[in-house]
Amino acid sequence: MNDVIQNEQELFDELEAICKSPGYLHAIAYFCFRDNTIRYKDGEMVVDDVIQQFSFERLVRTEISTLIGLACKEQLDITHPGPKCIQEYIDKTESILESLHKTMMPPLEEIFDKRKLGDPIFNPFRTGKALRESIFYGGEAAYSFQYRDLALIKYKNDSDWFQRNKGYSIEDAEKIVSSLLLLQNDKVSDLMPTQLKALSSEEWTMLPAFVFSDKELSEKSGVDIETTKSFLGSFVCPPEIDRNQFSALDDFNPMNAYPIIRVGESEFILFQNYGLLEALYETPFFWFNADDTYKVKARENRGLFTERFSEERLKIVFGEDRVFTNINIYKDKQTRVGEIDVLVVFANRAIVLQAKSKKLTIAARKGNDNSLQEDFKKAVQDAYNQAYQCAEYLNDESYRLVDCFGNELKIYRNFESIYPFCVVSDHYPALSFQARQFLTYQATKVIKNPFIMDVFLLDVMTEMLQSPLHFLSYVNRRVEYAERILSNHELTILSYHLKQNLWIDSDISMIQLGDDICADLDLAMLTRRNGAPGIETPEGILTKYKDTTYGQLIAEIDRLDDPATIDLGFMLLSLSGETIEKINDGINQLCELHKADGKHHDLTLGVDQGKTGLTIHFNGDKANVAGPRLKNHCEKRKYALKADTWFGLCLDPVSRKIKFGLELKFDWVQSDEMDQATKYLPKPQSFKNGGRVVFSTIRRNGKKIGRNDPCPCGSQKKYKKCCLI
Repeated sequence: MNDVIQNEQELFDELEAICKSPGYLHAIAYFCFRDNTIRYKDGEMVVDDVIQQFSFERLVRTEISTLIGLACKEQLDITHPGPKCIQEYIDKTESILESLHKTMMPPLEEIFDKRKLGDPIFNPFRTGKALRESIFYGGEAAYSFQYRDLALIKYKNDSDWFQRNKGYSIEDAEKIVSSLLLLQNDKVSDLMPTQLKALSSEEWTMLPAFVFSDKELSEKSGVDIETTKSFLGSFVCPPEIDRNQFSALDDFNPMNAYPIIRVGESEFILFQNYGLLEALYETPFFWFNADDTYKVKARENRGLFTERFSEERLKIVFGEDRVFTNINIYKDKQTRVGEIDVLVVFANRAIVLQAKSKKLTIAARKGNDNSLQEDFKKAVQDAYNQAYQCAEYLNDESYRLVDCFGNELKIYRNFESIYPFCVVSDHYPALSFQARQFLTYQATKVIKNPFIMDVFLLDVMTEMLQSPLHFLSYVNRRVEYAERILSNHELTILSYHLKQNLWIDSDISMIQLGDDICADLDLAMLTRRNGAPGIETPEGILTKYKDTTYGQLIAEIDRLDDPATIDLGFMLLSLSGETIEKINDGINQLCELHKADGKHHDLTLGVDQGKTGLTIHFNGDKANVAGPRLKNHCEKRKYALKADTWFGLCLDPVSRKIKFGLELKFDWVQSDEMDQATKYLPKPQSFKNGGRVVFSTIRRNGKKIGRNDPCPCGSQKKYKKCCLI
């Protein structure tokens, strides 16, 4: 054993010794209160209250779970040891944990092997030594209430097994865990101003906030006492499990699977409500596996859960008629070459989702290189390979798409972009980081970089981005920036997007996002799913322009489901706040001009340093007149600015609703004819001092356009029969 591992083991043994000290549970109670409780005042929770959870002084849940597991390796002693002793426990524990954290980060000379630095395929972060720290300290991939809510769905088809073998249904379990959270919140709230005030400082402890009886819980939940006892008993560590097997930091900790501590015939301790909710979601897997008569059925249900859950969540965004499941792909009548678990089709975009139900093994958590890569292959790489292959077939109309009922799927097949999704059903530690190191993938012009996620991230994305355009726009940029964003959590990146609109300039090679950025999203999800008294939507892209003309355009493009406008929607969602304000202002001014004179008016803006642009026409003309006019105008604008793409919109000047749209996307080629046609084309609208759009009289060579002159919009008509009307 090398020196680093030996040092780590010595620290672990030292930590175990202090955790077994008399009354150590009072120190654990302090850590749980300090680090797992969000405190707020005035009846409202705000982002600053949530940011407390990102303090570097805070112990992460895996650290506290380690303390609990070590303390429970032998008979518990809950005697109050006195405040001085508790403080010594706290100080000593924090010191050891800090040292332990340092030992899990191997020296740079071990990661960066000098002999391999010249090898272009050498990746120092693919080793188990480099990944152990991320796996242990990476934090939570799921919110606690997600474990509760998703367990109800995950085990819906297993509820009879729970009733027969455990004495409660999954619905009973959900009621009990929800009520236990409320009960412990009440106890924490009562303890601070009431109970502690009645005690001398020598007797102060937070432990009573985590102690409860089965009777209390039964009354709180409304579930009968016998059923409540059955539930509690199933999450108390069974005597046949050897708790001493937890002898190193990465070993299986029985208290993670069985987090309820029995301290009397009817009294219990639960230090981390999160741990119980995670156990409710994870531990039944091991119960089922031990039942030879049921484990095959349980695995079937587990696989179906990931697919069905993904399907239902995506339907919230895209609707029933755009989401398909279990689509078989046939090369000919007999030869099936692939199966798509979930397929989403929106305009000329598609999502190909492959679901997997694989866990990270104990050997992998310990940093075994072979186990890490083998687990990743089964959980992610295989799913991606399937998704990519199916994406190739999807855009080839020689392959038939057939649903599970044998009906051929007749859908749009000329996709502009296909996004491979790989979704795992369980918490897979450091999933994004591992994907960055291990995933072998390729991308084409159509098939984009993969998006690797668990069901919890998909749940949050579909909760917060409940419009096809917003959802796909985020996905498009997230996968495009796959190698240019560093973050411990995918939720942090999503939170940043909701606040700031995810965008990385081409001259920036990498950005790193701090964990505390996630506080806005955390608060929104706590409010939506757990009834916290806070705001439901972070202030940002979903709120700022919702009731503006720009917001109306985005909503309309969503409803149109039209390939001609979906790219325009992507472009609009990528704009800066300043540009959005200018569009709103310009449209408002043009509407006022139309009210005053009833004539055609237009707005042209160059975007992304002239690489693309937008022309908006306002008129009440019929499509056979307005359509060619807009197309000609956009062609000339695109040519004049040598743009890669150009978008056109025709709006009704009264309702401001979209009449139609178009996209021009082709390479710029010099043309004498177009040079002549654009010679006198006015410049796009300008912005006065970075503020309002400036509209001026259209002039050519200093002369006002005559009624019989060619219209400058490029329609080839006389001005009096076109924009002068």
